[in-house]
Amino acid sequence: MEYNTKSGLLIALMGGMLAACGGSGGDKSDIQGSMTKTAAAVVACADWNATTIYTAGNCAVYQGKVYKAKWWTQNNIPGTEQWGPWELTTDTPTPTPTPPTPTPTPPTPTPPTPTPPTPTPTPVGGREIGSYFAQWGVYGRSYEVADIHTTKTPVNGVPTSVADQLTFINYAFGNVYAKNGGYECDMVTKAETGNTTPPPPDAGTGGDAYADYQRSPARTVDGKVIPWDAKLTGNFAQLKLLKQAHPNLKVFISLGGWSWSRYFSAAAKTDALRKQLARSCIKQFIAGDLPVQDGRGGPGAAKGVFDGIDIDWEYPGGGGQSYNTVDTVNDKRNFTLLMAEFRAQLDAQGKIDGKRYPLTAAIGAGGEKIAQTEPALYSQYMDWVNVMTYDFHGGWENTTNFHAPLYRDPADPATGNLIKYNTDDAIKTLIAAGMPKNKILLGVPFYGRGWKGVSPGPRGDGLYQAATGPAAGQYEAGIDDYKVLVNKAGTRWTHPVTKQLYLLTTNSEWWSYDDPATIGVKMQYVRDQGLRGAFSWELDGDANGALTSAVWKGR
Repeated sequence: MEYNTKSGLLIALMGGMLAACGGSGGDKSDIQGSMTKTAAAVVACADWNATTIYTAGNCAVYQGKVYKAKWWTQNNIPGTEQWGPWELTTDTPTPTPTPPTPTPTPPTPTPPTPTPPTPTPTPVGGREIGSYFAQWGVYGRSYEVADIHTTKTPVNGVPTSVADQLTFINYAFGNVYAKNGGYECDMVTKAETGNTTPPPPDAGTGGDAYADYQRSPARTVDGKVIPWDAKLTGNFAQLKLLKQAHPNLKVFISLGGWSWSRYFSAAAKTDALRKQLARSCIKQFIAGDLPVQDGRGGPGAAKGVFDGIDIDWEYPGGGGQSYNTVDTVNDKRNFTLLMAEFRAQLDAQGKIDGKRYPLTAAIGAGGEKIAQTEPALYSQYMDWVNVMTYDFHGGWENTTNFHAPLYRDPADPATGNLIKYNTDDAIKTLIAAGMPKNKILLGVPFYGRGWKGVSPGPRGDGLYQAATGPAAGQYEAGIDDYKVLVNKAGTRWTHPVTKQLYLLTTNSEWWSYDDPATIGVKMQYVRDQGLRGAFSWELDGDANGALTSAVWKGR
């Protein structure tokens, strides 16, 4: 979540420790569920080539069949991905094909060239469905990893664990520190101080190694007492047990977030610095070499906990915390180069371990955030991106508005960039910038944003009305979990255009949030647009798995 007109994650300070993750980005246009296949014809197309760049409309022959590109693609094998960039046609290739004219690639510095990634296996149900587990949720919210395992909702009439309704979990967050003349992943236990104005000199350098791998949880996945001499305890140990109980589940370490993106820009500046950062993070989270603290950790202690890395740099080019390092000119290219470096080193580690480690990123949904990156270039290194299609509006503004609308409302009084602050515009902007649809996950918030001192207005629902400030929240002003909002007294509406739920309470608070019904509409959008899937922020905001189940069933 986030505080301003941006796409990202808002930090909540829980018991002196850090809290943090979130995002931001019209008229409802006709949404095509699938592209119409072309009529049968004899066409001249070249054989598919892994090095050729294809754009929308280009054709290629693979194993005697003609495929048409739906968007920009390179090195995606036709017919191997259910939601991929290639569409099978009924055309017949001519004996002598004419090669398509390749689209020129923008000149790039020479990043480390990673081995072309093996296509990610199609997940159960055809899509990726994930969520974030917040490190600090074990405190004020008392949400343990074990609760993912024990919480069950009916799927086809059978009580099913929340863990079996996810294909992946992102663990939020790991931090990046200034270390050894550069920037590295590390483990510290230090309260985050960056939530004050002005921020202190050490803002953005917090951490909670205690929660990560030293704490004894209140509840365990296997119900057993943790041995006193265990090298791995805390959330990491429980995540490992969770994967053992649910073999189809993957867990990624998410680096950064709203509070911990201080050093990304500095760490991405040079090839040497990028190599140092990627090497340290892979050593710590993939190889599992944790620093020894209070008898926990050691070489390989966390091996097998994490299956990949999620980069949550908020944001390249600026728009994040005031204490972040920022290079407004070079962050755009350096973000691409950093993804290339992580991909190269993950592939190298994968060769050692005999497995493939996915690379994903959480990205802002605002058009101005998307413009600060190179989706057509960096996407080649990614398995997918988690688009933070929420926090479009919130209590930092003086007027009520939807924080995660699916479509643009023509009656919305917003101006400038905020006109396109909705999910549909964000996804279309990202695709137009070159991100393949099969690498896009739509973000679903498990929380709402609200205002106080709101009058009903001419429509009687408080929408687009003046407010006196952010509404009181259980953990922070202006924000509350779904499990809290679902029990608030008042009148609820689902907007006919934006498709989001909103509430005017009996004490003049106004909230917008999603429930199972509106999530169902968003998942229909995911299917209609041919997107890779959806993810949520965050698991501890759910009410007994109701929202997680709605995302899963809608896939």
